[in-house]
Amino acid sequence: MTVKKSQKQTFELSLKRLEAIVGALENGDVPLDKAIELYEEGIELSKFCGERLKETELKLKKLSKNIDGQLELTDLETP
Repeated sequence: MTVKKSQKQTFELSLKRLEAIVGALENGDVPLDKAIELYEEGIELSKFCGERLKETELKLKKLSKNIDGQLELTDLETP
């Protein structure tokens, strides 16, 4: 599974593919050319997952004013 922007990509599927790539590379049975290809795909997946985690973290924060009237980013309270 190569990362393609045209495909619907989820965090869970990307993480699962990344784990499979790491397993294959750690196993050491992959030819060098394929290992490089997998490594590059893994880097793309890692970036995607990192970005999704950052986006999710920001969604769980809110902007509010403190006592002094200054804006601050605080955790979103969940019931």
